[in-house]
Amino acid sequence: MITVVRQKEPVRDRLVEAASELFYAAGLRAVSVDKVIERAETTKVTFYRHFKSKDDLVVAYLQTSAERERQGVQAALAASAGDVPGALESLGELIGSAACRPGFRGCAFINAAAEYPDAASGPRRVVDAHRAWCRSAFEELVAPLGLPDAAAVAQDLLLLRDGAMVAGYLDDPDGVSASFWRSAKAVVGVR
Repeated sequence: MITVVRQKEPVRDRLVEAASELFYAAGLRAVSVDKVIERAETTKVTFYRHFKSKDDLVVAYLQTSAERERQGVQAALAASAGDVPGALESLGELIGSAACRPGFRGCAFINAAAEYPDAASGPRRVVDAHRAWCRSAFEELVAPLGLPDAAAVAQDLLLLRDGAMVAGYLDDPDGVSASFWRSAKAVVGVR
C-alpha cells in the first residue's frame, strides 16, 4: 500500500493566514507576533526567517487582503460585461455579502489606516496603493459612460464603497448592498 503524505501549507502562508485571522478580528496593534506564531504553529526563529518585523507581516496581510478584494471586484466587473448598472449592482452585492459574513469588522484597509497614520509606513503604502487601484477600477468602470470627470466620479464611488463598508459594520448589513447600488447609480447618473 502506498501512503500519500500531504505537505503542510508553507510556513510563510500559514503565518500570513494566521495573522489575517487575528489582525482582522482584534486589530493590528493588539495582536502580538507571539500570538501569530502560536496560531501558525511555528517558532519565533522561523517567523523571523520570513519577516523582518511585525510591520512586514502586516504588509503581507494587507497585500493578501488587497489581492482577494481585487479578485472579487474584477470578477464582478467581468460578469457585468460592460453593463455599468449591472456592475454597480454586482459590486453592491459583493460589499453586502462581505458585510453579512460572521465576524465582519469593516474594511481591513480603513482599519489599518486608523492604526498606521504615518503615510510613509509600509502598511499605509499598501493601503494607499490599494485605494489607488480601487479608484482606477471605478474610473475604468464608468469610462463607457463618457462622463465629463470620470476621475471625480471614481472618487465618489470609492467614498460610497468606504461608507458601505463602515455601515456594514455599524448598521444592519442586509441593507448595505441595495444602498450602495442606489447611491452609486445616482452618482453615475444611470437608472
